[in-house]
Amino acid sequence: MLSVRLFGSGDLRIQEEPVPAPKQGEKLVRVKAVGVCGSDLHWFEDGGIGDAQLKRPLVLGHEFAGITEDGGRMAVDPALPCGECEFCQQGNPNLCPAVIFAGHGEQDGGLREYIAWDSRRLYPIPDTLSESDGAMLEPLGVALHALDLGKLRAGMTIGVFGCGPIGLLVVQLARRMGAARIIATDVLPHRVEAAITYGSDEAYLANRREEIHPILEATQGRGVDVAFECAGEQAAVDTSFAAAVPGGKVILVGIPANDQTSFSASTARRKGLTIKLVRRMKHTYPRAIEMVTRGLVDVSSLVTHTFPLAQAMDAFQLAVRREGLKVMITL
Repeated sequence: MLSVRLFGSGDLRIQEEPVPAPKQGEKLVRVKAVGVCGSDLHWFEDGGIGDAQLKRPLVLGHEFAGITEDGGRMAVDPALPCGECEFCQQGNPNLCPAVIFAGHGEQDGGLREYIAWDSRRLYPIPDTLSESDGAMLEPLGVALHALDLGKLRAGMTIGVFGCGPIGLLVVQLARRMGAARIIATDVLPHRVEAAITYGSDEAYLANRREEIHPILEATQGRGVDVAFECAGEQAAVDTSFAAAVPGGKVILVGIPANDQTSFSASTARRKGLTIKLVRRMKHTYPRAIEMVTRGLVDVSSLVTHTFPLAQAMDAFQLAVRREGLKVMITL
């Protein structure tokens, strides 16, 4: 089979490898679509993400879907929690310290023709969903988890700071959940426009944090009840804290490239803010499948560029340039 491995920063290589043999409890999946995530770009550009660094050539890809040997069309949950630790038993498998995650650390991901994966982490998708739609269920799951942490209530005003695919999914979900007003920002003009397309009431180009002024003006100086930081950039974090109302929440979704996030302690303390960090997702695949199947969330149009496996390097280079929205690799 063909596989794409990362050997170092910017060094992706396509090579021939044996088809993996499924172990007990696993199924062999013929991978059909793999999304390029922002965390994949950290690996590609920096050779690691946070405190996890490349130790051997790694197959990236944790947003993927495919077909099992018996013909089942499956979305693949990339996380394999232990199921036995304190955190798994409490219903928080995303916090499992022993979790194995596709395309991260020592675990090869989905950017290859075949993968053997735990059958309990495979979710059937209906014929109305494409394999690319199936791959998009992973970022949708992250957005759902972020909304769960934000405890959004109908009538709230929310801010979405960073309008890549996950930020735009947060916008869509917040609109479905009854947000009265959605305000979004991004550093890229085409993503500011996309925020309006997907349901934001106002969207502003982020520029040296000056966007806080129109945000406060639009809310009569009040700010937003829940701020979702989806960029992984310090400027977006600063705007999130500045925009949040006293007693509000700041949900940190983005992953910073330098593994550091800071905020003004006086601002957070004076406002009495609740700060939550998003650790992937939990128990979201069934909900995500239902929402996409029923047309409540649009994931298809977020995929603006599609490449074959042989052009994986082109796909990553385009994604690094932040062109379009979601880049998908199909097999």
